[in-house]
Amino acid sequence: MNFANLPVSKKAGMLYKRMPIEIESPEQMGYDTIKNNLSESSYTDARFNEIGGLETSLKDLVLCYGSHEGHEALRSLLIKDSPVLHREDVLLTMGAAAGLFIIATSLLEPGDELVVVRPNYATNIETPRAIGATLRYIDLRFEDGFALDMTAVKKAINKKTKYISVTYPHNPTGVCLNDEEMKALVMIARENKIHLLVDETYRDMVFGPPLPLAATYWEGVISVSSLSKSYGLPGLRMGWIICRDRRLMETFLAAKEQIFICGSMLDEEVSYRYLLQKDRHFPGIQKDILEKFGMVKSWMQQQEGLEWVEPKGGVVCFPRIRKPEKVDIGKFYELLLKKYGTYTGPGHWFEMPGHYMRIGFGWPSTQQLEQGLAAITKSLSEAAL
Repeated sequence: MNFANLPVSKKAGMLYKRMPIEIESPEQMGYDTIKNNLSESSYTDARFNEIGGLETSLKDLVLCYGSHEGHEALRSLLIKDSPVLHREDVLLTMGAAAGLFIIATSLLEPGDELVVVRPNYATNIETPRAIGATLRYIDLRFEDGFALDMTAVKKAINKKTKYISVTYPHNPTGVCLNDEEMKALVMIARENKIHLLVDETYRDMVFGPPLPLAATYWEGVISVSSLSKSYGLPGLRMGWIICRDRRLMETFLAAKEQIFICGSMLDEEVSYRYLLQKDRHFPGIQKDILEKFGMVKSWMQQQEGLEWVEPKGGVVCFPRIRKPEKVDIGKFYELLLKKYGTYTGPGHWFEMPGHYMRIGFGWPSTQQLEQGLAAITKSLSEAAL
């Protein structure tokens, strides 16, 4: 039978479309094709042997179907510092991406609307699009320091709006909300009786005291995070949803059960053992991030051809070419990769013009970061018109 001749319905379900950020990701291109990888949005990938005590803890692990909500002790650990959150408010997912998928498919139907900050992590935009929802964008502007315009958020809401979607600390700019701004955003959602989704994957990496977990602000806030970005553990595929609305969490659980029943017993146990030792692992990560950020900041101060909004957290920044009309943008990226072996996240990954680029400074080694930044400077000079 020739399956290629089978008719394909234009209304066959969700309108899935591959995202440029995934098509052009380093893992798809092949890590061996890149010398200086400045495109990653996470900290350096950890190695399995860096997590102590696993030989004993995993020896007798039963590889059965686990709790559908997820590893009970891990869920308790994730909210241990909160006076208002409980284990039942946490649902473990296969990375933050699965959490975002569960939320979008649970809250949205074709024709519904949501208000979403842009630029943003692609999944926060593409999954609602695939469902057939209408997105009302709050476009962050370089000229405004990528600050969130609360008045614009209010104006974008109507009777069809199901939720507001934000990412803070922000990917790809690294800007953050303060407590007052978060409370104002929560108030907008409360007054309009809609949910607020906060992708707070970079929360642990702010350059100062972090805000409380977003879900602590109000029962209608849904927060999503993972171990991928702050801890360099994307291979564990461990994320979570936190929300105090128990009825909504029951819906999210139903969605999880229909997609993958439960998580990996191995991933959940390893994640638990890692976070038990967070005080041993994380101070070194924070120190390394700040040192690398200092390198990027010093480099940016010397760049006449680039400008940025200085990030306040995370491991990424989003500079732009100051005078794009005087640079062959296509040639710049070609030189950067093919001549200098350096890779950054181009603006189109975030539906932004090509003269913007995301630079990830947490993943590469210090030497790779130094070489990669120098390569950007050289490529800009050589691509000048």
